[in-house]
Amino acid sequence: MEQNEKNKGGAWIRRLYGGLNMSWGAVLLLAVGTAVLTAVFLVVPVFKDSSFELMGVQFEAWIFFAILIMANCKKPLESACKTFVFFLVSQPLIYLFQVPFSWQGWGLFGYYRFWFILTLLTFPAAYVGWYITKRNWLSVLILAPILAYLGMTACQSALRCLRHFPHLLVTALFCLAQIGLYAAAFMPGIKKLAGLAVPLAAAIIVLIGSGRTDVSASISLPDDPPLTENAVVVMDEGQDISVTVERSGDDSMLYVRATRFGAADFVIRDGDAEYRYTVEVYEDEGGHTQLRVTER
Repeated sequence: MEQNEKNKGGAWIRRLYGGLNMSWGAVLLLAVGTAVLTAVFLVVPVFKDSSFELMGVQFEAWIFFAILIMANCKKPLESACKTFVFFLVSQPLIYLFQVPFSWQGWGLFGYYRFWFILTLLTFPAAYVGWYITKRNWLSVLILAPILAYLGMTACQSALRCLRHFPHLLVTALFCLAQIGLYAAAFMPGIKKLAGLAVPLAAAIIVLIGSGRTDVSASISLPDDPPLTENAVVVMDEGQDISVTVERSGDDSMLYVRATRFGAADFVIRDGDAEYRYTVEVYEDEGGHTQLRVTER
């Protein structure tokens, strides 16, 4: 029974990557369909700052479609041509569908330059990429950078999900699913272990640096005290967050430098006056680093 289930699981993977009729009509239909779907995710407010909006910003969804096309072509030149046309049609359509809903109007196409360059690169990339269908060590080598990217993206999304659940949960699961799918489809035997080691190593690198950041910014105090030139900041030494007085007077400003997320207490002593604050360095749901100073 277990062997039959295993065979059924392998059968649908083999059909997905090698058994589909990837005709020119199917490629064009896929290009238009993905463009419409991506435009919806980018335009409809409910998808803002979600895994679905990232379809129009990051690469993981487009990796999935590109590999689907490549694996269902008979020759490397066919793979290159069809993948190139898929991107040539889908990417400008995404911008075209957004024009009526954007304050930038036709100015949106200024962002297409990056995706046009990427589209040109898909031709040689898909020509070489077709050889993943050989399911040998070359497959592992070709897929290695893709698996590394998916591993890093999955890890980064999972960390943000832990901080802002369920934000980017779909992205993390989608990337993990792709890693497993490509290992099962293109890496039999010991090659599978070698392939899985690549995203694992990438994820470990992300984890090691996950608490690190580099922030340098000026920020005003919440109660706007008129600091004098004698004002000094007192805080524990050796912290990854430092605060200094940048400007005194009625519009006093602080200068904050941080190399990690977290919080630190500090005191401003200005003659006989003393002001106590906490500075926080954190990541918002959109993945942007923010600073906040509050009174204690």
